[in-house]
Amino acid sequence: MGPILAALAPIILLIGLGHLIRSRRWVDEAFWPGSERLTYVLFFPALLFTSLANARLDGVPVGRLAMVHGGTLLAMAAAAVLASSWLIRPWSRLDGPGFTSLFQCILRPNSYVALGVAAGVWGTEGIALIAVCLAVVVPLVNLLSVLVMLRWARPERFRWRAAIVPVVTNPLILSSLLGIAVNLAGLRLPVPAQSFLMILGSASLPLGLLAVGAGLPLGSVKTAGPPVLLSLVLKGLVLPLMVWQAGTLAGLTGVPLAVSVAYAALPPAPTSYVLARQMGGDAPLVAAMLSVQTLAAAVVLPLWIMLVSGGF
Repeated sequence: MGPILAALAPIILLIGLGHLIRSRRWVDEAFWPGSERLTYVLFFPALLFTSLANARLDGVPVGRLAMVHGGTLLAMAAAAVLASSWLIRPWSRLDGPGFTSLFQCILRPNSYVALGVAAGVWGTEGIALIAVCLAVVVPLVNLLSVLVMLRWARPERFRWRAAIVPVVTNPLILSSLLGIAVNLAGLRLPVPAQSFLMILGSASLPLGLLAVGAGLPLGSVKTAGPPVLLSLVLKGLVLPLMVWQAGTLAGLTGVPLAVSVAYAALPPAPTSYVLARQMGGDAPLVAAMLSVQTLAAAVVLPLWIMLVSGGF
């Protein structure tokens, strides 16, 4: 349990620091929009590309992992979309942009936490398994999130024919697909280029999390109500159960199964907040969901790992 808590603690502290920096006005307000944009178009894509391009996949059940995570992600996304008209109601405190926040926060995993937990708990085997999960989930969840944003955050401008352009130009999708292509082709970047991209990618974690904290009024966590609780139940309980069931049916056991379930139970990524800000979602609601789920993950993740691994 110690490595999991150690991986989560810096993330929680960075979110708190971001809130402190903004509330105390230690930097000018103009800093935050620019840093969010850079994280979205440069720093996080660099991290995704290098992580996927350098992943070692020898002996990893790639096909079964892809089937399990791709299938459960699509099933959860389809269920959310089908339930959208029921969810977007006064009782749930959700409007169109709020629904996009819920959608992101029940599907998008925090890659930073994933890599930290995998390395701390399972070592190199865990990192390789997480890399496969990333390769499947990151492009798919970004594609789905962009489409949902276009449909519910900006419905007055939504056209299905026009939706393809933001998807194919999304920097998160492009960097993920490019990293996978480089890996499969067996290519290796020159050392200077590799080092340059790794330095860029390392900036995404602190800036992304600081931006989350900066956009989080403390009162939003207390007043968000049903949407936050619903996101916590769906992401921390329902999705991991779905992955566990699907993984068992697909023949996954041992570490691959434990990694898969833990990956499904991860709190949302800071990119959820950045994407909401960039595309008209409910960014404060994303920040509340992200913060509550990240705090809850300190308990949820160890419990899932111990349960699937037979540690109880």
